[in-house]
Amino acid sequence: MMKADELYGWLVDSCASSACDPFDCHVVGAILAIAAAEAQAGGRSLLEGVGLSKSELLALAGEMFPAACAVLDRAVGDRPVVLDVEEQSVRDILSMYCSRGDALEQRLIAMIARRCQAPHHLWQDLGLRDRGELSALMRRHFAPLAEKNRGDMKWKKFLYRMVCGAEGFTLCTSPVCSECDDFQVCFGAEDGESRLARLRNGTPSADQAGQLMAAE
Repeated sequence: MMKADELYGWLVDSCASSACDPFDCHVVGAILAIAAAEAQAGGRSLLEGVGLSKSELLALAGEMFPAACAVLDRAVGDRPVVLDVEEQSVRDILSMYCSRGDALEQRLIAMIARRCQAPHHLWQDLGLRDRGELSALMRRHFAPLAEKNRGDMKWKKFLYRMVCGAEGFTLCTSPVCSECDDFQVCFGAEDGESRLARLRNGTPSADQAGQLMAAE
């Protein structure tokens, strides 16, 4: 059965037949791979892991991973997307500060908001290699939001801080971040190993990809 890093490699290889930007393909492929790995481990389904409906996922795959689209169509179920108030609020903030608002960014909004619910650093739960890739993603697709995060606060903390501000709540009582006893909680290093570390360069078959995603 295909491992998450193998699925990632298969998806990125299939991106070669599209006109999409390689970095964007890397990001989306990483998110799908880590969500599929969670589904295989017995957690929520792939669609639940990325916060997209089947039609949204297939539309995205058709643009980015055309060679993988048929496998995805067969492998994933068709469960409705269920949002709680918190997730919708994160979506709203990302929508307000996206760079272009095109179809790709709308899909990224949904996936990032859903992955914010996972317990690790956001860059890890997006399947990225390091925090720098997350910062690059935010600068590219959420430039107005990246501009607001001038202090380089941890992205999950920053997003929830923006949500609280939009809802009229006060996240903390410290007058300035530099005087806060919890400074490291919001601004400390986000070290750790990528959840898709040590990716292999093999090219798995479409059948193997379907086996991993069949955890729906």
